[in-house]
Amino acid sequence: MDALRDVLSIFGEWLIGVVFTAIPVFGVEVNLIVLWLFAGMVFFTLRLGFLNLRGFGTSLSILRGRNYDPTAPGEMTPFQALSTALSGTVGLGNIAGVAIAIAMGGPGAAFWMVVVGFFAMSLKFAEVVLAVRYRTIDETGRVSGGPMWYLSRGLAEKGLPRLGKVLGTLYAVFALVAFIQIVQVNQSYSQVSTVLGLEQNTSAALGYGVLIAFLAAIVLLGGAASLARITSRLTPLMCGLYLAGALIVLAANLTAIPAALETIIIEAFTPDAAVGGLMGAFVAGMRRAVFSNEAGIGAASIAHAAARTRHPASEGFVALLEPFIDTVIVCSATALVIVTTGVWQDGHTDIAMTSAAFGTVSPWFPVILAVAVCLFAFSTILAVGYYGLQICAYLFGPRPLIRRIYLTLFCVLLPLGTIADVTTVLNIIDSLFFLLSVPNLIGLYILSGVVCAELRAFREAQLANR
Repeated sequence: MDALRDVLSIFGEWLIGVVFTAIPVFGVEVNLIVLWLFAGMVFFTLRLGFLNLRGFGTSLSILRGRNYDPTAPGEMTPFQALSTALSGTVGLGNIAGVAIAIAMGGPGAAFWMVVVGFFAMSLKFAEVVLAVRYRTIDETGRVSGGPMWYLSRGLAEKGLPRLGKVLGTLYAVFALVAFIQIVQVNQSYSQVSTVLGLEQNTSAALGYGVLIAFLAAIVLLGGAASLARITSRLTPLMCGLYLAGALIVLAANLTAIPAALETIIIEAFTPDAAVGGLMGAFVAGMRRAVFSNEAGIGAASIAHAAARTRHPASEGFVALLEPFIDTVIVCSATALVIVTTGVWQDGHTDIAMTSAAFGTVSPWFPVILAVAVCLFAFSTILAVGYYGLQICAYLFGPRPLIRRIYLTLFCVLLPLGTIADVTTVLNIIDSLFFLLSVPNLIGLYILSGVVCAELRAFREAQLANR
């Protein structure tokens, strides 16, 4: 057992070293995988003519139910699909990730997170358009869609069936491991145990993990309909709770907000060491924003593929809002809370920074943060569990036994996150998670013309219906 542990540890360190290979730019180490993702965001922003700006109004009108057809194929309303996707992206990255970015690059990193979130909107649109275009629907109405399907079916349509099969299979195999969610249980219990003083209580840790696993299994056994019902209620609740807490902190520091905004903007361009400092802030913000909104990873398109619609681009417009909510709104709220309270100067490097900011209002106020963290973690587990079931359907077919086996393994592993040394596992999971962007973006580039064609078809349909 020790030998196996050592082998896995060595493999994990090697893999994360390869995936997160960095090059020095003006004295700052920049991960190539992050540049790869950001390049995709910029490409589709230009290719779609800054649709992230021009299409914002359309996104809101579709989300409000304009032209919604309840008889259209699919299993979720556009709002439910967006809620499920947000469940997977709005999470610990919005709380701890912002704090890490500020610790790495100063308050100016928050500005660059917003910039990256803006470009991410276009990439998310492209992923979702393709996911709906190439989804499959069986005789029972169950939808299967996502990167593995648009890679295999889309590239086959382009005359590249072998490449599509290879990329789709690579994506699915990487995803089976990358979607293990012990990190969510680990980090959420860490915040809960800190607030309640349970750091050394193994029984409480296991109890927390088992409870999360039990609740997740109940929801996931119900399929897409059950997931949609829960996430459409849970996502607004958890975002509302967290933003309400953030607003209370900001209200208590109202006079400090103008100075905080000035600090964020000034340090985004002229922090400490001229160009080197600027690059440090940019890289820190870019890295954490990519980690937070997951544009280019493709996972959220699995949820959007289940939306009831006859026009792939219509759900793409709904998905356009996802990075805006995740990165521009929620991450900005976290950044303002941290900078207005001044805790970014106190030496914290992770979620403790956000917790300290909440603690400036009242000693018990971090409890609100702990509740929000638990909700974020649970919602992410639900969304990613659903994604995993879709991956299994792609690899092994829609077999009920395979679904039950996967769901059992997925839930059994969750409690381990509260008690295990997860460093090695995290190295492997994080590495494979970001490797998903390699086959995904290759396919997106090749299929970019399809995205544009679907956008034109949707615009023409809109004009015809006026």
